[in-house]
Order: sequence, then C-alpha cells, then structure tokens
Amino acid sequence: MAVTVAMAASVSAVEPSPESGGMAPTIRRRTATTLASMRITVFRRLMADEFGATRAEMLAKDHVLSGLDGRTVEEALEAGVSAKEIWKQVCTEFEVPAERR
Repeated sequence: MAVTVAMAASVSAVEPSPESGGMAPTIRRRTATTLASMRITVFRRLMADEFGATRAEMLAKDHVLSGLDGRTVEEALEAGVSAKEIWKQVCTEFEVPAERR
C-alpha cells in the first residue's frame, strides 16, 4: 500500500527587495504532493494527453479497472494506490502503446 508523501521544494530567486533597496535572494516554498514516484498532476496530464481531457475525467470517475481490484481511478487514488501503478493498469486495460507509457 502506497502512502501519500508531501514534499517541500525550495526555490531561490533574485527579486527586488524593499529592505535592501536592490536585488536580494528570496526563498519561496512550494509543496507538491506525490504518490510513489509519480505526481498526481503528471498522471492527470498523461491521462488527458492519451484520452483527451473530457474522456480522461470520465474514465477516472466511471471506468472500473480489474487490475485495480474493481476500483475506478478515483477510488484507487483515494485508497492510496500509487499514481504510477494506476497509470500502468490504465495502459494495460486500454492497450496504450509502450512509447506512450
């Protein structure tokens, strides 16, 4: 069973700083949720690229995948199945060519 892991990424940038009157480094923090080693946003982009945005959304909500123990994509994500594993199952079920997996 996969566990959701929140990762924080630090990004440095140089921006105008009112305190120093010039350019100063600034640290911005961005948090991205990942499941296993594939971000959900990457998974959703792959789905949309393969099936089109509307159909991908419909498949995720309505299509039951036998490889996911009879769950939909949305149910599998909620149950903690990794996005990478779900993508593999979608590719198998819909015979996505290897070069697009």
